[in-house]
Amino acid sequence: MEKVFGILGHPVGHSMSPIIHNDAFEKIGIEARYHAFDVDPDQVKEAIEGIRALKITGCNVTVPHKIAVMKYLDEIDSEAEQIGAVNTIVNQNGKLVGYNTDGRGYVKSLLDETSIDLANMKVLVIGAGGGARGIITALLRQGIGHLTITNRTISKAELLIDLAATFDTPAEALEKQVVEEKLNEFDVIINTTSVGMSPNVDESPLSLDRLKEETIVSDLIYNPLETKLLKEAKAKGAQTLNGIGMFVNQAALSFEHWTGQKPDEIQMRKIVLQQLGGPSC
Repeated sequence: MEKVFGILGHPVGHSMSPIIHNDAFEKIGIEARYHAFDVDPDQVKEAIEGIRALKITGCNVTVPHKIAVMKYLDEIDSEAEQIGAVNTIVNQNGKLVGYNTDGRGYVKSLLDETSIDLANMKVLVIGAGGGARGIITALLRQGIGHLTITNRTISKAELLIDLAATFDTPAEALEKQVVEEKLNEFDVIINTTSVGMSPNVDESPLSLDRLKEETIVSDLIYNPLETKLLKEAKAKGAQTLNGIGMFVNQAALSFEHWTGQKPDEIQMRKIVLQQLGGPSC
C-alpha cells in the first residue's frame, strides 16, 4: 500500500518539498506520495486529526503552523521543545511525534560549505523569529564562542538571550546601529529575516560598511540565490552562503525521520536549483 506524506502550510502551493521528496521516494524505491496540504490557521487541529485518521506516515510543517501544531501532537522532541516550533511530524503507529530539523539543517550546511570550527566564533544573528530560534538553538548545541542577536524589535531579541544562558554561552541583544558600528568584531553573520527576499531584492537587513574581509556572511533566503546582502559581502571579500543548503538539509533530515534512510542530497539540491533557474550543480 502506498504511503502518504505531505506538508502543512498556508499558503503552500509554492513549496518545492513535494518535488524533492517524491523524487527521493522514487529513487530509493519507496512506494509513497508526498502532497501539499493548504491548511487554514483555524483548522490546524482538524488537520492533525486527519493525519491520524488517514494514517498519513509523516508531514512537514511550514509557516504559519510550526508553533500551532505542537499542542495537538503526542510527543515533542527535546530540540523542538527548546526551539518552540515543529517542522516535522512522524506518525509512529498512531502516536504523532514532532521534531525540528531547521536548525540542524542550517548548521550542517554552514559546516559543510565553510569547514569552520565554531567553538570560538563570534556569531551575529539578524532576526528573532521562529527561524532565528531554530538556528540559535542548533548553534548553541553545536557550541559557539559568543552570540549577538539584533532585531528590529529589540525586546524580541532579548527573549532569546535566556536560551543562550541554558548553554552557558555569552550572549547579548543589540540595536542594529550598535551592531553596524562593531561589525568587524563578528566571525559569522546570519540573516534569518525575509529582508532581501524576492520581489524586494534591493533591500538589505544591515549595512556592511565595517565588515572585515574574512567574515562568513550567510542568508537563509534562497530566492534570489544571491541577495543584496550576499552580493555586498562577496564584494568585500567575505565568504558567503545562501539558504539552499539549509532547505535541502532540513528536508533530508525529515526524510530520515520518516523512513530511516538517507536521500540523495546532491540530487535534492540539483532539483531545487533547477526550480529556481540556477545552475544544476
